Amino acid sequence: MNNPKFICNYRHDGQDYCLVGDKSEFLDADISITDSKINLTLKPKGLVALLDAKIEFDNKFSDGDKFFANGYQSWSTSREYVKTDFQSGVNPIAKGKLLDIARISSDEWFYKNDRKKGIFHSHCYTYIKNGGNFLFMGSLSERQGYTVFRADMNANTLSVIKDVEGVAISEKYELFDIVIMNGSEDEVFDVYFAAMGLKKPRIDHLAGYTSWYNYYQKINQSIILRDLDAMDKVHDDVNVFQIDDGYETFVGDWLDPNPSKFPDGMKYIADKIHDKGYMAGIWLAPFNVQIKSRTYREHPDWIIRTNTGKPVLGCPGWGGAYTLDIYNPEAREYIKSFFNVILNDWGYDMVKLDFLYSQCQIPRNNKSRGTIMCEAMEFLRECCGDKLILGCGAPLGAAFGYVDACRIGCDVDRVFKGRFYNKIETNSEVISAQNALNNTIFRRQLNGRAFLNDPDVFFFRYSNLRFDMNQKILLANINHLCGDVLFVSDNMNEYKEADVQAAKRIFKKSDWKVLDANYACDNKKVILKLLDNEGNVKMLWFNMDNGFGNQDTVMRMSTSR
Repeated sequence: MNNPKFICNYRHDGQDYCLVGDKSEFLDADISITDSKINLTLKPKGLVALLDAKIEFDNKFSDGDKFFANGYQSWSTSREYVKTDFQSGVNPIAKGKLLDIARISSDEWFYKNDRKKGIFHSHCYTYIKNGGNFLFMGSLSERQGYTVFRADMNANTLSVIKDVEGVAISEKYELFDIVIMNGSEDEVFDVYFAAMGLKKPRIDHLAGYTSWYNYYQKINQSIILRDLDAMDKVHDDVNVFQIDDGYETFVGDWLDPNPSKFPDGMKYIADKIHDKGYMAGIWLAPFNVQIKSRTYREHPDWIIRTNTGKPVLGCPGWGGAYTLDIYNPEAREYIKSFFNVILNDWGYDMVKLDFLYSQCQIPRNNKSRGTIMCEAMEFLRECCGDKLILGCGAPLGAAFGYVDACRIGCDVDRVFKGRFYNKIETNSEVISAQNALNNTIFRRQLNGRAFLNDPDVFFFRYSNLRFDMNQKILLANINHLCGDVLFVSDNMNEYKEADVQAAKRIFKKSDWKVLDANYACDNKKVILKLLDNEGNVKMLWFNMDNGFGNQDTVMRMSTSR
């Protein structure tokens, strides 16, 4: 990387200015760029509003270079690209309300995807891989704003961009704190998380059940207790049983379980789970309130609104949901209160917290989106104390250090080959088995370093599912190899004995290692280089479209327990 140029556009007293380099009329910068660090602190001369900021380098891309693009949040597509590839995003044909819905969960609120071959962007961290060498760049904190790395392999430039929309400063402001390093995959990721001061996750492995991917919101007490009893078949291999969405009357009314579906309440369910010897988990979208909810009806002043007073849609699901503002004192106390009841009165040990990105869709209070998201994650950890947090729909850099486990891919779906919207590419967060498999593989380095990776569920059931056995085996094995949150949503009463034994194997912690992963030239075939528990190198390959591959080799894996 050569010839760095820093550019920051800003506003002072109603006039727009541009800082190029380190000095301008109302804003200066202390810049330090070495082979291992980028540090940049802004020094305003009065009150200035930041508009945009970036450092651009010349960077000659070599033949064989692969750029890793980490997606914005848990569900966003994340993978390695070569110069001839194209990075998708929100479809440009989307207009009006369709566009607003498509970009709700994406980064297109603040970053416009180039949508050209050879131009890619990555959030929080990235690497350029050539053979076994990694040139790694990573932000040590997203607290001052989201960091985006942009590679233009056609123009041979590499940029580091900061999302500073909404930020107003009158004192020193550390804008960039970036580490740069060369080395092997393990070396660069170990050094990165050590530089953040992150401790290893305090748990080693989670295995068990979540209700969502069989019933969605159509759960009730009978279904949950039936599936809980069915888990006796694998009792010694699992440690958590989680209730997902559908127990509440409306999203946001978390202390109002639906009495027709759960007549004995949610403490009763937690007690039943504990009686089996498992940790009890429960799902929440802690920042969201359904438009139909009692919480929104009684407290419309608690939600985030635009400058014109329009409610901000945080999620299109459930007929639409708005977002509680964590800077509203009453909303903040409400969030604390329902966590206290769920975790302490009801007795749940783990919460799966979903749609977290909704808190930072628009900057406010002179804070960037990244600042808001980091403060939101800090607040959630305060609410949960020492109980386990499984994050979901979370911008990953903001989640580092605050969650015990985190989803690293989109929802799997019950149809392997995809639905109509997979073909029209609505956004990078679309539900898809292929996208889930992709992210599980290419975010594998986070597992055990940042948190436990939750690759989403695997399936061995026969009803309410359009997977063949080969596809079931593929999904289960990839989750087992690359993740440490291993869940099913199956009623195990459907299982044959072979399915029970397969599930037992997948639930165990893998002692195999993924040495490398690559797309073949057609971008459909994925090839993984594996090291087994006896030191042998093996190759796993599969076709992303149909799941066909050499799964039989992996099915014979042994495990460490």
